[in-house]
Amino acid sequence: MDPTFAWSLCCSACVILISIGPLTYARVKAGYSVDNMGAPRALFDQLPEFGKRAVWCHQNCWESFTFHAPACILCLLVGAVSPLTVVAAWIHPLVRVIYICVYVGDIPTARGLCWAIGIISSGLLYKAGLDTLLTY
Repeated sequence: MDPTFAWSLCCSACVILISIGPLTYARVKAGYSVDNMGAPRALFDQLPEFGKRAVWCHQNCWESFTFHAPACILCLLVGAVSPLTVVAAWIHPLVRVIYICVYVGDIPTARGLCWAIGIISSGLLYKAGLDTLLTY
């Protein structure tokens, strides 16, 4: 059993944790403190522009994970190992880290490209997993 898909899954979960960094920094810059911990989302309008993008980026990281995780699990369970699936599994978390940087840094074209590459890599895993499953 190839561990690539399990590692991709773990690394993709770590991407969500990485996305908390810029979000936390933005909240601190906006005056986040123990006093307003009861409603951290109420602070959104006070965030600097990069902070608002950090919030949206963090939310999108969760969305991406919920799309990528089942693809990794499917490939892991059915053994859909090929050079293409291995590359696709590693590319997803890599481009998602880059995605965080370009999203928070406000580089829309690069953000869109990273988003598309992430979706395509997950789609390739779904295709390979389903193809393998259907050959049983």
